[in-house]
Amino acid sequence: MPRISRSQIQQLLLIIVALEIVAVSINLFYAPHKIAAGGVTGVAILFKAAFNWPVSVVVLVINSLLLILAYLFLERATVARIAFGSFVLPICLAVTPQVMVVRSQLLAVIVGGMIFALGVSILYRLDASSGGTTVPPMILKKWFQIKPAVSLLVIDGLICLGNLWTANLEVFILALFSLVITSLLMSYIETGLDRKRVIYVLSAHEAAVKAALITDMARGLTAIQVAGGYSGTQREMLMLVVENQRYPQVVKQIHAIDPQAFVLVHDVAEVHGGIL
Repeated sequence: MPRISRSQIQQLLLIIVALEIVAVSINLFYAPHKIAAGGVTGVAILFKAAFNWPVSVVVLVINSLLLILAYLFLERATVARIAFGSFVLPICLAVTPQVMVVRSQLLAVIVGGMIFALGVSILYRLDASSGGTTVPPMILKKWFQIKPAVSLLVIDGLICLGNLWTANLEVFILALFSLVITSLLMSYIETGLDRKRVIYVLSAHEAAVKAALITDMARGLTAIQVAGGYSGTQREMLMLVVENQRYPQVVKQIHAIDPQAFVLVHDVAEVHGGIL
């Protein structure tokens, strides 16, 4: 029998922590206000509101059915990856008390969406999953070449529509708002919060700009040889990476030397290694 390494144990524990974070967002923020914001947990909240069925039991049943579908239509490696979360999440939901910690539905959606995004982002970084509605998009992509982002959006949208059945239009709008919050936060968490900017500079006063960026501002940069597409003129373009908070100062310094300098800026999520 193969031994489980220490790193594997740590990864399993971190997955459990992430699943518990998801459970906290559901049981302390969404479920008490009967707001179904997509996913299997959203379906469970709808059944809780309509028939008073336990959220954890509904999630377990649906996850089990979807896991069977995954076994029939997806690779065994994919099934193994989502199986652990499919069964552990209902346990986390069962042991986490369902308490209304905030009275405002809007505040519940904002805080709950932030917590939910954190938990799911950790799962994504670990290449893990809580199962649920991630299964149908994978099946649709494999067999019908439908993009997972599109099918998942449709599925979550239909689940949000269920709020009109169990609650009202206001709750439906809040559920959609929650999807937006979760999506935006997951994007930032997954790509890193320490975002930077890449600045490309073409200037007639290239030597002075380069000296200012290297000496006056203690900035490393890369010089790239470029040619005009129409004129064919050979030029040197400067590239440097700066922190977001330093960006205005850098651009101001460039334009102080050459007001006509061509400056192109890109937002980047991560930077690794050094600049030549």
